[in-house]
Amino acid sequence: MSEGRYGSLRLYRRLLEEARAYWPHIGLLSLINLLATPIALLTPIPLKIAVDSIIGSAPLPRFYTAVFPAAWLSSTLGAILVTAGLLVAIGALDEAQGFGAWLLETYTGERLVLDFRARLFRHVQRLSLTHHDTVGTGDSTYRIQYDAPSIENIAVNGVMPFITSVVTLVAMIVVIRRIDGELALVALAASPLLFWVTRASVGELKGSWKQVRKLESAAMSVLQEVLGSIRVVKAFSREDYEEQRFVDRSQTRLRELIRVSLLQMKFDVTIAMVIATASAITLSLGILHVKAGTLRLGSLLLVLGYLAQLYSPLRTMSKKISSLQSSLAGAERAFALLDEVPEVAERPNARALARAIGTVEFRDVSFAYAPDRPVLHDVSFSVPAGACVGVAGATGAGKTTLLSLLTRFYDPAAGQVLLDGVDLRDVKLVDLRRQFAIVQQEPVLFSSSVADNIAYAKSDASQQEIEDAARSANAHEFITRLPNGYDTLVGERGMQLSGGERQRIALARAFLRDSPILLLDEPTSSVDVQTESVIMDALARLMKGRTTFMIAHRLSTLEGCDIRMTIDGGRLASMIPGTPGTLDGSTVPLASAARRV
Repeated sequence: MSEGRYGSLRLYRRLLEEARAYWPHIGLLSLINLLATPIALLTPIPLKIAVDSIIGSAPLPRFYTAVFPAAWLSSTLGAILVTAGLLVAIGALDEAQGFGAWLLETYTGERLVLDFRARLFRHVQRLSLTHHDTVGTGDSTYRIQYDAPSIENIAVNGVMPFITSVVTLVAMIVVIRRIDGELALVALAASPLLFWVTRASVGELKGSWKQVRKLESAAMSVLQEVLGSIRVVKAFSREDYEEQRFVDRSQTRLRELIRVSLLQMKFDVTIAMVIATASAITLSLGILHVKAGTLRLGSLLLVLGYLAQLYSPLRTMSKKISSLQSSLAGAERAFALLDEVPEVAERPNARALARAIGTVEFRDVSFAYAPDRPVLHDVSFSVPAGACVGVAGATGAGKTTLLSLLTRFYDPAAGQVLLDGVDLRDVKLVDLRRQFAIVQQEPVLFSSSVADNIAYAKSDASQQEIEDAARSANAHEFITRLPNGYDTLVGERGMQLSGGERQRIALARAFLRDSPILLLDEPTSSVDVQTESVIMDALARLMKGRTTFMIAHRLSTLEGCDIRMTIDGGRLASMIPGTPGTLDGSTVPLASAARRV
């Protein structure tokens, strides 16, 4: 995937554009967060009043006499209680603001992540099989699950607190300047230095975080691969080897993470020392001003209180810029996945297709998974609607690729594949795929009920339709003997069922699909002879009236086909036409076979 082409500003713009639907929520959250600034300005005021007006001899502030009854302020105890009450009120207001911000931030952030993950998931499902074969599922899974939350970390938890910190910083400087201009100037002098330190660190941090995420994805790929093939791992007693492989990748990731942590620590220490030095200078200068009589002690305490809050947004801005590098690295990876272009794309003017007749034609079709991996060479043949075509050939000859081109899992590198005389690339993908029912050598079942797995072919199927399909597939009888019948959970990949049972559920799914073209890829190679007989009986019913392509290593399985095709080294070696249900036994040259078929 083409990562590394995104600058930080471009990523920020794209992330904010991605969050467009939630701009009102983010705007409201910004307003609530901005309330933190006046609350922060109010927080040290009770302390100043207590020191200057209650302990000292300065008069109470004018807003005291304007808001509170004179009887409350006539005694020292009354003034103390009012000041203490003001402190409690400011604290309650601060908590209310914090809770409101947290609630809206949580809702907005989670919705943003959910929508972004859903978009990534939708896009990944539509990427070509070449992408999945090359990249693997582990990396895509990591990007959807762990890189997608970057949109929340930046748009909600990153940019908005940064803006709030800027507003707070400006407000604090204005207030401190009104109290003592020299102290404000000294306090502000730390800002350029903090900016320079931050700018010098972010580039290295972002690059390191990208590497950490890449290594985390690699470790996750090992987990997914091993757990998905746990039977093979156990069969060859490779548990220790796989554990070591996972540990090795995780340790590499750990070393990189420690390096990032050291970089972050160096950055944090530098920021802390700059702020501590500026605070020490400000405090020393403030004491001199109090000694000189140009500043009251309460005012100095107020300035120091504001100074702590002045450096808090400075620290927040610096750390946010630093911590955002991890999120920016994740966002770049997520957008790199989103920018992957499907190799099999639907043309803008693609035509709709209700139900095909079933005539199939290959015209000079060639295909390669990679430039150095040619699979099919100039394959040409024509099959009439309703014919059963048996496809034979050695392993790796290109038989399964032939079916994959029919369903447009891949597009040919040269030539055309036509359905009823129409190039497959001119048909809407969803309509094209609806024309095929596929039964594979290893049936794919999902971790849900038997009924749900059959209904996968037709989401609105009634219970009666599901049961009728199961009867046609010779599956109803064994299903009713299961603990919960059609509601029985089949386990991950259907492992609670036998191979023959899984295959018959896959057949039931094909019956329910009721497509005009049937693709059978070694449907009986992994079952015993008795189960094969049951499956072949169901297949005979399923194939009636449908154009069928059947791949099989057992030549006996292909004896009832109307046409027998042999693929050798990616080329169509021969076709043997016959009458339905029989073969005439003679091998006919390819050109003659094409004419007769």
